Amino acid sequence: MIAHEVNFDGLVGPTHNYAGLSLGNVASLNNKASESRPKEAALQGLQKMKFLADKGFIQGVLPPHERPALWMLRHWGFQGKDDATLIHQVAQEDMALLQVACSASAMWTANAATVTPSADSLDNRVHFTPANLSSKLHRAIEAEQTEITLRKIFASQEHFQIHSPLQGGDAMADEGAANHTRLCLDHGNTGLHLFVFGRSGGGLEERAPSTFPARQTRESCSAIARNHRIPPRQLLFIQQNPDAIDAGVFHNDVIAVGNTHTLFCHELAFAEGTKALNRIQESYRILTGAELNLLLVPEFGVSLSEAISTYLFNSQLLTTPEMKTVLLAPRECEENKRVNSFLESLVADPDSPLSAVWYKDLRQSMRNGGGPACLRLRVALTGEELSHLGARVILDDILYEDLTSWVNRHYRDTLQVNDLRDPNLVRESRIALDELTQIMDLGAIYPIQLEG
Repeated sequence: MIAHEVNFDGLVGPTHNYAGLSLGNVASLNNKASESRPKEAALQGLQKMKFLADKGFIQGVLPPHERPALWMLRHWGFQGKDDATLIHQVAQEDMALLQVACSASAMWTANAATVTPSADSLDNRVHFTPANLSSKLHRAIEAEQTEITLRKIFASQEHFQIHSPLQGGDAMADEGAANHTRLCLDHGNTGLHLFVFGRSGGGLEERAPSTFPARQTRESCSAIARNHRIPPRQLLFIQQNPDAIDAGVFHNDVIAVGNTHTLFCHELAFAEGTKALNRIQESYRILTGAELNLLLVPEFGVSLSEAISTYLFNSQLLTTPEMKTVLLAPRECEENKRVNSFLESLVADPDSPLSAVWYKDLRQSMRNGGGPACLRLRVALTGEELSHLGARVILDDILYEDLTSWVNRHYRDTLQVNDLRDPNLVRESRIALDELTQIMDLGAIYPIQLEG
């Protein structure tokens, strides 16, 4: 069958700020308490989406979550009689929880869910499992809203199956598609599903990180594969390199990215090193009868620290409508001489599948620890499946103008962490999101709408 990879990018929310909530994410920690620019962040994300749409890619949009999450603060026992009183109480008693409730981290939709296309599922439906994101409090509160949003957009039960987030606590910790890669001849063909885990729930791995936590468990990967009804011959489970995790590679998509028949990764990506790479290549060969294009970056070419600081591997690896392989990289890769030189050498190499590198400015997201690949959830869809989407989520010129105008009307230019105390931020965000659901034909999806 013919299928297209649709990148569903997350719209950056109005409360985008630098609270430094993510242990293990070096950029997030380094920029803690800095001034953020919500309007600029949202417009940078939209400009990336528009750039790819203009290049002929099918580009989707996912809405932000309602923030501040006042319902969650009330669930945690705060009893303010109105919103302003509640916010004041939380800021006085536990400012960290107010920061959690205001996080705009749902913008990174690579963590929203794990997706299996209909070509790979035994029931021929597209499967989604929203990530429970249980390892970080500010992200663990996203799962319920993600499930609601996905059920609204992918509402046709004939074509889509939306699972609930995995239960089971720490042993079933799941970070979504940021630790999952599908390799295939093309998006309509059977694919190899590469699940990368940092640890097992029972602690059975030979080596574990010592500085930063490993977030994804092998058990969660296996549970998702079973629920999505992926045949065992299409599955491969690989452990992430614990040394890379300790260096700041909190998700696999910070050290490796794959698309169709190409895998682009650092030599220190996996715990088993060359053995893991051989397993991936052999599994792909057996499944497809073809050779995998492996673009392996050695430490002497680009160091692990340089890869993390530039988010080289958190770029988007794309196949153009002309079947050429391109990389959409953050501007930081262009500005780093060694990384830029390495990428130029790949494009110039006649044996390399990479035909071009496109650079985009996403500094607002990058400063919080998310590059181009973090901002998108990849969903392979047939034409029939595309026709059954339940909202206005595919970007065209008109939707781009509508969303750009919406951001310019509602978003603040700057936001300091201390501004999260301002009760006006609640009102501004709710007005903005209520209008957004009308623009995108989403109906009532947010707590304030559903409670009303």
